Amino acid sequence: MCALNLEQAVEGYLEYKISLGLNFKQESWLLRHIKKQILEDGRVELDAIAYEHWNNSIKDRHNNTRRKWQQIVYNFCLYRRRSDPTAFVPEAEGFVRKRPYVTPVIVEPEQISRMLVVATGLSSNRNFPLRGPCMRLAVVLLYTCGLRLGELLRLRLSDVEEGGRVLRIRESKFHRSRLTPLSESAAGELRAYLDTRRAMASTKADAPLLCNRFGGAVHPYSHPGMQAALINLFDAAGVRDEYGRRPRVHDLRHSFALQALIRWYRQRADVQSKLPMLALYMGHASIESSAYYLKWVPTLRQLASTRFEERFGYLVEGDSL
Repeated sequence: MCALNLEQAVEGYLEYKISLGLNFKQESWLLRHIKKQILEDGRVELDAIAYEHWNNSIKDRHNNTRRKWQQIVYNFCLYRRRSDPTAFVPEAEGFVRKRPYVTPVIVEPEQISRMLVVATGLSSNRNFPLRGPCMRLAVVLLYTCGLRLGELLRLRLSDVEEGGRVLRIRESKFHRSRLTPLSESAAGELRAYLDTRRAMASTKADAPLLCNRFGGAVHPYSHPGMQAALINLFDAAGVRDEYGRRPRVHDLRHSFALQALIRWYRQRADVQSKLPMLALYMGHASIESSAYYLKWVPTLRQLASTRFEERFGYLVEGDSL
């Protein structure tokens, strides 16, 4: 088969599924991404070798994500097999096993304050002349904007807009971009960082926002490098939950979503009407995706119970709630 046949198969499959009324955004992105990868590798067909190459490229993903993507490819291959008996279909027995998601550690504001103090005191060196300022800004943006770590590391100077009050998050998960407004305090942190950075690193528009100088050139932080640095900050600031668990870096995104919900309850806002805004801010396609981040922690439970009592407590006989 030629590459055109592969492209026709992908587009025909997507067109068929979408015509059934299915929301096929993730499947569309994934299958087109795989098709592009196959062509860039100089191959023309989704065969066992191409599948194995793609499968190896996603080993850093969570098992549940990998299994979901493997199932998407499997379903597409089965669709092709209906019209072409020779079409490749991966063995389902080779899919990774699902595993339970880890309960996130919710990071409290006072713990973030300790992390910022530690970050400010970090020493710089030849390779990391902006080590302290970079780590401080990383904590601020991850916690106050709910960014994914990859989104943070892909930021360029040109993505800072409106005098530091807005960040443009480009080509994020499932190739969606968005504008993310910053709070006044976060915008102030960003402007202070840019003032410091200006004297030490390239100010070209495509230069990375968070950078180091390995080998004398300006480079963005790597994903493993920034993750390790943030874990060191958790340890140095003594950030643990009541069970002694250290947060994962992604738990800062969970904490952002939950703190937003708590803040709305305290402001006596209409929380239900705010949830679509939260989904949009976090780069989600639906409220359901954001709901995954909203855990029923004691603080939220108390606020919700108090609001319910104020509104409907008179309907309950006996002692107050």
